[in-house]
Amino acid sequence: MTDLTALTIADARDKLRAKEISATELTEAFIGAVEGGDALNAYCVKTPEIAREQAKAADARLAAGDAPSLCGIPLGIKDLFCTKGVNSQAGSNILKDFKPPYESTVTSNLWADGAVMLGKLSMDEFAMGSSNETACYGNVVSPWRSKNSNAELTPGGSSGGSSAALAANLAMATTGTDTGGSIRQPAAFTGTVGLKPTWGRVSRWGIIAFASSLDQAGPFTRTVRDSAIMLGSMASVDDKDSTSADIPVPDYEAALTGDIRGKRIGIPKEYVVDGMTEETKRLWDEGADKMRALGAEVVEISLPHTKYALPAYYILAPAEASSNLARYDGVRYGHRAELSQGDGITEMYEKTRAEGFGAEVKRRIMMGTYVLSAGYYDAYYIRAQKLRTLIKRDFDEAFEKVDAILTPTTPTPAFALGAKSDPLDMYMQDIFTVTVNMAGLPGISIPAGMSGDGLPMGLQLIGKAFEEGDLLNTAFALEQSIGFSETPEKWWG
Repeated sequence: MTDLTALTIADARDKLRAKEISATELTEAFIGAVEGGDALNAYCVKTPEIAREQAKAADARLAAGDAPSLCGIPLGIKDLFCTKGVNSQAGSNILKDFKPPYESTVTSNLWADGAVMLGKLSMDEFAMGSSNETACYGNVVSPWRSKNSNAELTPGGSSGGSSAALAANLAMATTGTDTGGSIRQPAAFTGTVGLKPTWGRVSRWGIIAFASSLDQAGPFTRTVRDSAIMLGSMASVDDKDSTSADIPVPDYEAALTGDIRGKRIGIPKEYVVDGMTEETKRLWDEGADKMRALGAEVVEISLPHTKYALPAYYILAPAEASSNLARYDGVRYGHRAELSQGDGITEMYEKTRAEGFGAEVKRRIMMGTYVLSAGYYDAYYIRAQKLRTLIKRDFDEAFEKVDAILTPTTPTPAFALGAKSDPLDMYMQDIFTVTVNMAGLPGISIPAGMSGDGLPMGLQLIGKAFEEGDLLNTAFALEQSIGFSETPEKWWG
């Protein structure tokens, strides 16, 4: 019998509707896989009983002929999404044992469509990191390993639990969030598909905030078709999120024709950067060649303000984080430090935040507070906002000439855990992805090949705002042309 945990959503949907398998049977297969996957540390909370209840309800809907595409599909949920009655602490001790009395809009949408929750997935603390090494739960380990090495590799970050769980078949799909590349970079590192929708396409209500003008939720899946199915459920117009775009959600799966003849694909010359490996450049060139073979026209474009994107991002994101995280003070929920006799409210704030936040979060709070402080606000924050406007203008002008933009997702394949101790070196992992968040555009990473060390590598496609259907179709065509089918050799469990 086919390994049920290796099925795509589309395949599982067909089998469920044909009654070849049941949602309960599928869910039990994943519960078993999750129990055997502890070596990866991908799950921070397991919810097998909730999964069984949801699977039972999904079977009833399937029997009644009321079966949306996600009915009975087992998912893992990033710890940044609030899930009613289930620990949701953003990978941080400051929110230890926080059980929300409400459900995020995204997870509400998924459960309404019959999806099954296997548990919550580890992440970098408050989504601040590119390697999943800042979580209070400890490091997440990639299921991939380099040739002739047992060194533990990063699954990427901040959504490392999401990418690792999917790549190891511990979920059929997972949710992630992307503030500067936290869906696309982990997807590239693990040979999975990661989609960051347009800012405002998916509601942020009930998602613990990092940088509100940059954060966007999206799916990790095995295929582009599965991404289209997941986005169709996750996206919605939401009155509870004032930044939710009042644009109807189309049928993204129906857009997947695979025909991109006549499309113009841009190659930004500024994305050839120091630190990019030769095999990354070769993969990019091969992707462009495949686009030409599919009937698209490939043209060079310029995004001249690209070199300012990373420094501007690391001013704006910490500034918003310092504001958003000010609410975690030990008063209403989460961790509160033990106080000494004579301590007042100031000491409570100081001790609670010092104990509750990890080193990377403290670093970004301090950076953000500094750039927002009197005397520096104009010099840093306002200047970064002006640069953001110029970056968006670059994309607007480019999209007058092209339909999509093709770039590498990351400069290198996955690196070993602990290998990057310099924060600036770590921040460079986002060099190809932050521009998309700064401009509020949709981007998708698809697995495109293997490195010489036997590790997956990804290519990124960037699309026009709110035209995810067209972007997904372009990615679908490239995915079919590449035919990536590599999976990690199982060493865990």
